[in-house]
Amino acid sequence: MAEGSMTQGAGQGPEVERTATLRDFRVPAYVHQTGPYAHSTHPGEAVTPVEGAYPEGYTPTQRDLPVINRGDTIQVAVDPLPTQPEQPATGPGPLYVVGDVHGYLDELVAALQQQGLIDAAGHWCAGTARLWFLGDFTDRGPDGVGVIDLVMRLSAEAAAAGGYCKALMGNHELLLLGAKRFGDTPVNSGAGTATFQAAWLLNGGQKSDMDRLQDHHLQWMARLDALTEIDGYLLLHSDTTAYLDFGSSIEEVNDTVRETLMRNDADEVWDLFRKFTKRFSFRDEGGADAVRSLLDTYGGTRIVHGHSPIPYLLGQVGSEDGEESETTVVEGPHVYADGLAIAMDGGVTMSGKLLVQQLPLDA
Repeated sequence: MAEGSMTQGAGQGPEVERTATLRDFRVPAYVHQTGPYAHSTHPGEAVTPVEGAYPEGYTPTQRDLPVINRGDTIQVAVDPLPTQPEQPATGPGPLYVVGDVHGYLDELVAALQQQGLIDAAGHWCAGTARLWFLGDFTDRGPDGVGVIDLVMRLSAEAAAAGGYCKALMGNHELLLLGAKRFGDTPVNSGAGTATFQAAWLLNGGQKSDMDRLQDHHLQWMARLDALTEIDGYLLLHSDTTAYLDFGSSIEEVNDTVRETLMRNDADEVWDLFRKFTKRFSFRDEGGADAVRSLLDTYGGTRIVHGHSPIPYLLGQVGSEDGEESETTVVEGPHVYADGLAIAMDGGVTMSGKLLVQQLPLDA
């Protein structure tokens, strides 16, 4: 499949006009450089790599990606909801993946409705369809706990209908777990003393989410898998080869992550979180080889990931001289690395959208 961006619908509801949020993210001209990263002191600015210094070793004591307020709204016409996904006569139902949600519950509901996965009341209506979330349910957006509640409920409803709704571990799940468990306990960050609480707040932590967290939310997050392979797709959250540090099989990686969380050691969990924050391994020269290293180890023929927003992967947010860039319009998943990688983080927190995509992608 040639590289490019694929189009994905994201309607808001049946035969009505609803309010759609447009986000216009620009990198201001007052960016300055500190160490290998160019970043701004503005509270909504991202840590953006300069040429030749992509943040494989990103230090979570710096802000990773922007925490951006939602922009103006306009009224737009939305197409009617499609019919429910076509169910095969035998075997599993159609496969869908969801990119980073980051607390944007309304956008998630609208995208799932547009794909015919949930009905107007928000209940599973897709029969034997299979749905995988790629992680990062909380932080930056207004209702992360509401997102978790929805995913947990859909998991039960889908299973009862003969399908399933499952989820993977993202770096923000690790961040929220760490902030809840360890708070201001100092950890060895590799760049001095840090705390989970400070990193969580810096990277979009919402007090309302922390206040509403209950034990069953924490237990659910701590049990999430890090990797899975389904229908030839290797699904993971972060576009990094750091998964290779945790084991030589999917089962070993998932066991290592869960056992690390069970030991409840702040420094060990911080190291896990730090590795999950790495990004851009599949981009630019050598990216396809990095993808192949994971596929050769864990199986599958293509990788599907979230974590790095498509505007960043395309290099269309910000510039090395700090000049403002044009707004990036994300229409759908981004296929790259010789067609071996599919990026699903549409950048709902910035200029993009929340993506829900059926696999395989249309050619």
